[in-house]
Amino acid sequence: MTYVVFFALLLLITLLASYLKIESNRKKAIEAKKKLFNERVSHVNARLKTKLNELLDAKIIRPKYIPRIQAILSNFFVVQPHTDENLQQLEDIADLLTNTLTNELIKVNQTNFIQPLIDNIQYFVSELPQQGILYNKNFYTNALPILISNIKTDDFSQPTDIADDTANSIPSTSDPQFAQDASVA
Repeated sequence: MTYVVFFALLLLITLLASYLKIESNRKKAIEAKKKLFNERVSHVNARLKTKLNELLDAKIIRPKYIPRIQAILSNFFVVQPHTDENLQQLEDIADLLTNTLTNELIKVNQTNFIQPLIDNIQYFVSELPQQGILYNKNFYTNALPILISNIKTDDFSQPTDIADDTANSIPSTSDPQFAQDASVA
């Protein structure tokens, strides 16, 4: 009888130790997942901050606009749960915004037309919500992509390029029959 009690006690101690070990590993896994999640969010924020600093250095964006634009990312999880799908959506939105700003900065460097981009960014910032609670799923899925597309400026061509394009597309012949045949072909 004492052997049965001894083995039962030993079995219970082993089960308790196993349970505690499994629970400890589960907590470590949850912490690692949270850490990875937070690192991804930090990376997204750092990438946008770098791009905003480039725009600030190029004097395209005013310093007072930087916190308003960064609020797009920092307010993402105010009314949305911390899920992998939402994190992916945040990364997609941040990539869209960063890529748009990068492309527009490249256009400015090529064309030296800075004022349209400044105006578009000013409009973009003015249309952002003032309160964190308004940064909801509807804003991120419907309103923000439209606002980001409004940042894009028109492509400006050099006047000589337009003249060259029209000269190449118009046939320079005095024979009307030849011109008519060429337009049919």
